[in-house]
Amino acid sequence: MPSPRPLLLPLLLATLLGGCSMGGLTKSSEPSATEAFDSANTYSRSFDHSPAQACEAARRALLSQGFVVGRAEADVVEARKYFQQNESHEQVEFRAVCMPQYRGSQQTLVFVNAVQDRYALRKSNTSASLGVSALGSLSVPIGSSEDSLVKVASATLQDPNFYKRFFAVLERFLPEEIERPARPAATTQAQPSLFAVPQYQAPEPAAELPREEPLPEPPPVLVNPLPTQPAQPPSGG
Repeated sequence: MPSPRPLLLPLLLATLLGGCSMGGLTKSSEPSATEAFDSANTYSRSFDHSPAQACEAARRALLSQGFVVGRAEADVVEARKYFQQNESHEQVEFRAVCMPQYRGSQQTLVFVNAVQDRYALRKSNTSASLGVSALGSLSVPIGSSEDSLVKVASATLQDPNFYKRFFAVLERFLPEEIERPARPAATTQAQPSLFAVPQYQAPEPAAELPREEPLPEPPPVLVNPLPTQPAQPPSGG
């Protein structure tokens, strides 16, 4: 009767290879990020004010909450705030972008984003090297250590209440007067013609003829009146 070992060995190898290939496919198909791309307006809000007014209000709102503003322009504001808890150091970088809105009655759309970085304190021991002519170089620990902050985590803040509170503070710093951009003048566009119309040069006006001077009037002619004779009565016969 033949031994079952020669038949079991290829079967076990095929099973192991199949399991490895399935495991690799399952691992590679996992998503690298958990982004949903939903339609919620957590990171944006519309305002009636101009983009410059909205960004100025965002700058004042961040300053009122202890943020250090590193960049403030008419359409973008960047600020930073630091936190310390025991040996954990946290840093929040906040960014607000103000853009004109082309749909709806409100003219400005403000996008916000906050990234939280976490740092941990790491200690590294230092040692000194001593050179001895007979023994060579020896490394002797002297007991000193250096502390340094190392980034251990970084993530975008996704709490909707965090951004709701920011927008509530921003609305407090919006001015009462709303800036409106000047509307461009309406221009009339010529209707396209079906046939090309040749362009003729406009005729130049004729040169104006010099005016003739009027002739002098002749002097008046003096006529002597004839002497008048008295009428004679008719003679009788």
